[in-house]
Amino acid sequence: MFAKCFDPTGARHGLPTYPWRYAPDGLATKRQLRARGLRPGGQSIAAQIMRPRYRRGPLVAYLYRVDRAKPVRPMTPGKWAALANANRARRTCPACRQDAGYVIPTSLGMCVPCAYPEEQRAA
Repeated sequence: MFAKCFDPTGARHGLPTYPWRYAPDGLATKRQLRARGLRPGGQSIAAQIMRPRYRRGPLVAYLYRVDRAKPVRPMTPGKWAALANANRARRTCPACRQDAGYVIPTSLGMCVPCAYPEEQRAA
């Protein structure tokens, strides 16, 4: 399994490929860049890491060069307002139109008191 995922020249997969957790220093995934306060910044994919799985295709994560990464853009007041509105919409019950104080479960589609009114009366 290790040999299938090790292709540092990119001859087999088209990109330099490394096994899971064996990526060289200086390369990072998008999540790892974000944890450092960076973003890919338009650069192309430098390499990939693969994790083989049984009975399915391998998991693939793309790697970017850390030295070419740019800092994350700061949130503007407009972005903060849009995010607050989106979160408020996720907390608002469509049945009673009240803020539930938590994100409405998509499985219910409404707040718990509206989804189970007979249980709320018994309590």
